[in-house]
Parts: sequence; structure tokens; C-alpha cells
Amino acid sequence: MRLTAHTDYALRILLHAALVERDGGGLLSIAEVAADHGIPRNNAMKVVNQLAQAGLLGTVRGRAGGFRLGRAAEEITLGEVVRLTEPCIQLADCDSCILKSHCGLTGMLHQATQAFLKTLDQQTLAMAARTSRLPQRVIAAE
Repeated sequence: MRLTAHTDYALRILLHAALVERDGGGLLSIAEVAADHGIPRNNAMKVVNQLAQAGLLGTVRGRAGGFRLGRAAEEITLGEVVRLTEPCIQLADCDSCILKSHCGLTGMLHQATQAFLKTLDQQTLAMAARTSRLPQRVIAAE
């Protein structure tokens, strides 16, 4: 399974926010995080908006505004993020297959997807942050 760039960006942005929070930092700006991760600013804005609407990020408007985690990193599971950001979590396009109604693979692929999501449901953002570090150049800029 390959996650979309949108999900990759969401995971990176959330992890970045968790690391800054863990290290006692404040609000992050979309421009800074986009530049740090090499994410197009418009894409980062869309991701931050989606994560904020879901309550995973909290935002502050205005000149000195920005964003931070909306919930504790211990409460955010990777499975929740993947389900939120992935448009379709299917390993194969079974709907357009002629074997659809009599295929032995469909159940197996569904079971594999469920196992993947179950594993991610057991992993939190805090767990990922424990072994992650921001590069020195990013820490110095903040």
C-alpha cells in the first residue's frame, strides 16, 4: 500500500507540531512548515485546514497566528489520520473487475487492509515523536 502525498504531508505536519509542542515551542506557521518539509504552500494550507476541521490541529488567526496540535499527541492515532486523509483505502480496484462477485482475493485484500489500519490504530503521534527529532536548522529558525 502506498499512501498519498496528502497523507504524507498530514503525518509530517502533525509530527512537526508534536515535536515543537514537546520541546516547549509555540505556534507554527504554514509557510515555515511548508518550507521545512519541502511541501508546496498551497498543499500545506489544505492539509492544515483539513486537520483543523477534524480537531487534530488548533489554529489562531491573525498576524501572530499559526497552528498547534488540537489534541494531545497521545490521543491522535496514525490510523485516524490515514482514514481522514486517504480518499480510498483499497489495495485493488475490485469494483471494476469481472471476477468481482466470485473472487477469492477480495476477502484477503480486505483483511490485509484491516490489519494495516489496526496496526496504525495502535500507534499514536506521541509514540512517533518519542524517537523523532527536528533538524538543528529548523530548531534554530523557530
